[in-house]
Amino acid sequence: MSLDFHGIEHGSGGEVNGGGRAELPAYDPRDPVENAVIDRLSGNWHRRAAVKRQEPVLEDLFEPDRPDYPDGLLPFHDHPTYLALDDETRAKLRAWAWIAFNKNVMDIEQHVVNPGFGLLMTDVFETGLGETMTVAVTQAMVDEQYHTLMHLNASAVTRRRRGWRMPDAALPLGYKARRYGQRMAMASEAGHREIDTLAYTTVAEIAINAYLDLIADNEVIQPVNRTTAALHNRDEHCHASIADEIAKAAYARLAPPRRALFLAALADGMEAFAANDFRTWHRIVDLVGVEGGRNMVLDVEHDASRRRLLQDFGALHRLCDEMEVLDRIPFDWSTVSTG
Repeated sequence: MSLDFHGIEHGSGGEVNGGGRAELPAYDPRDPVENAVIDRLSGNWHRRAAVKRQEPVLEDLFEPDRPDYPDGLLPFHDHPTYLALDDETRAKLRAWAWIAFNKNVMDIEQHVVNPGFGLLMTDVFETGLGETMTVAVTQAMVDEQYHTLMHLNASAVTRRRRGWRMPDAALPLGYKARRYGQRMAMASEAGHREIDTLAYTTVAEIAINAYLDLIADNEVIQPVNRTTAALHNRDEHCHASIADEIAKAAYARLAPPRRALFLAALADGMEAFAANDFRTWHRIVDLVGVEGGRNMVLDVEHDASRRRLLQDFGALHRLCDEMEVLDRIPFDWSTVSTG
């Protein structure tokens, strides 16, 4: 088995050059929004003391009349309570949704992906992939820090331009990271946590493309927000290929009982990535002060006819097909798109 990580080496994100500094995500310098996002990212990274300093170039590209988040992604977008709200309250809910989206991405990077990459750096699973894998994983870890900074910047711009406080700390840990933590807490035997971490990292790095596309592909919302997701996603396409190859190599070396553990954890991770984070939504409607908000969220939370937040599981389906485990993984593929 061989790894092809040329996307990293040629600057699609995460290249570490001779001076030890990672390259920024690939972007189009002719696009004013992409260019402004990268300028801010570069300035923050190399001038850490100035992280909170205003960057007017990026903020000047903020379009206040645009929604911060796609209305159709709100789990209650068609609920009578939401439809009856005034424009400002709906705008606040969409702004909070964007803050929560960024926080969820950052929570995944920090609480799920980085621990997984840490295990892979030391080749805990003895994949046999050697130095190429170690370098690729190390580069990817550097990328993840840039991604966290990108989403921090995007939330900060939204807060300043909207004039609403909306602190990250007011929200709970994102559902995907929270569910991973619960699974880790339940791990009963030596080695189970490592397998759970490998499975969740695999799901995170492969499913994150479709998750970011929910924002990146929307032409109606705030351009700064859309561009942040699009730039992040360019790196993640490379990361997905890394995670794909490592998962297949690690699975091939696991004993049958540990293979079953891996598939169970992989299915659990997919359930987590498909789901809406209703604990966060309960908190948001309280913060905004939506009358009847908790009942609204409860209504959609317990409505079995509601769609999952993430529908596109094509890449994970292909991975499971290549691993010849589609009939063994405890996941209902009929509930998602696999095309």
